[in-house]
Amino acid sequence: MKWLGGGIIAAAALLFIAANALFVVDQTEQALVLQFGKPVRVAQKPGLEIKVPFIQNVEYYDRRLLDFDGESKEVIAADQKRLIVDAFLRYRITDPLRFKQTVADERTMRSRLNSILESSLRQALGNVTLSEIISGKRAELMQQIRNLVNDQVRGVRVKDGDPLAAPKGGFGIEVVDVRIKRADLPPANSEGIYKRMQTERKKEANQFRAQGSEDAQKIRSEADKDRTVIIAEARRKSEILRGEGDAEATRIFAAAFGKDREFFEFYRTLQAYRKTLGAQDTTMIISPDNKFLKYLENGTGSPAR
Repeated sequence: MKWLGGGIIAAAALLFIAANALFVVDQTEQALVLQFGKPVRVAQKPGLEIKVPFIQNVEYYDRRLLDFDGESKEVIAADQKRLIVDAFLRYRITDPLRFKQTVADERTMRSRLNSILESSLRQALGNVTLSEIISGKRAELMQQIRNLVNDQVRGVRVKDGDPLAAPKGGFGIEVVDVRIKRADLPPANSEGIYKRMQTERKKEANQFRAQGSEDAQKIRSEADKDRTVIIAEARRKSEILRGEGDAEATRIFAAAFGKDREFFEFYRTLQAYRKTLGAQDTTMIISPDNKFLKYLENGTGSPAR
């Protein structure tokens, strides 16, 4: 029984030692083995790994893309326009040992990234105008900012003594992408620009109204001129037609007069009677022997009553 109890204790001790000597690296992780707080090796391949039990411990770092959302920053563009810029970046830890030696943990890394991102934004956006930032060169600017941030986190092509840049060898990370989420004018500037836009739009509207009034006046003038010409032409044609009608009537009367002068005279006199005597308000004062009344005389030769 004593031997059995000792075997159980020994097996338990071996299991305990094995549990402290073995560790698993997941495919989404990478591990850094520390001995008394000092890094000794890196395990980046997924699988089962061995360490010295009780003496060494393991820190895990994510090998996937990590997001960092920077704080809003005020940037001055090349045309002296002030902008409030919100940007974010994605990065990956490529060297856990270097990462541990330079920044120790992700919280410190994010603080450094915030300063580096702000510096890169000011450097890149300070050389372009507002219109280029919000439209034409946006993709090119993103690439430029990413390269600037990478240069600083890798410690290459930076000025000596730059407090933001990584030491020689870098931070052990790689910046994969940088994006600007928002680039707005400060509230005071926005209000001034909106007022200027309103003034410009009102000016354009007044110009359109003035142009419209001028075009309308031209159209009215052309219409009045065409109306005058049409009426004059119509009157001319009507006078011609009337003249032609009078001429035809005269011709007909002349022809009729030539055939029977007495009948023609009688017919014309009857027409004159109809026009003058047919109206109720007509008053005529003429002598009884007036030739106008000759067809109204009775058989005695006196005018009819």
